[in-house]
Amino acid sequence: MNVIIRSARLDDIPQTCSLLSELFSIEADFMPDAEKQAAGLRLLLTDRSGQSIVFVAEKGDEIIGMCSVQTLISTAEGGRAGLLEDLIVRSDCRGNGIGKRLLSEAFKWCASENISRLQLLRDKENAPAQKFYIGNGLRDTLLVCMRKAL
Repeated sequence: MNVIIRSARLDDIPQTCSLLSELFSIEADFMPDAEKQAAGLRLLLTDRSGQSIVFVAEKGDEIIGMCSVQTLISTAEGGRAGLLEDLIVRSDCRGNGIGKRLLSEAFKWCASENISRLQLLRDKENAPAQKFYIGNGLRDTLLVCMRKAL
C-alpha cells in the first residue's frame, strides 16, 4: 500500500472522526460521538504547547489510520511520559503494517521530545490489540486503570 504517515491537520477531522467512531464502537468504555470527538481533535490539533501530536496514515485522499500522543509529567520517571491515544487503522486496511508504522512514528516523536515512557490504555477484551502491542514491544503492567466521570 502506498501510505504516507504525517501529522494531522484540521481538515482531517471529519475522516479521523470516522476512524474514532470505528474505534469507540469496539471499546466497551466509550461511545462514538462525532461532536465530542471533533472537539477533542480540534483541541489536540490547535495545541501549540508541543505537548501532543496526532499522526494520520493517508492513502491518496483517504485517512485510513491515526494515533495521538499526549504528554504528562511522571514523578516515577522524573520527567515527561507519553500517553498513546486512539491508535486505529480502518478495518479494511489492517494487516498491512500501517498500525506498526503509526506506532513507530509515535516512538520517534517521543524520543525526539525526551519522553522516557510511552503508555496506553487498551480494551482488555481486545485480544488482537494486545497481540499487536506486545509484538511491538509494549508490555502489560500490574497497574489497573480506574476512572470517575466528572
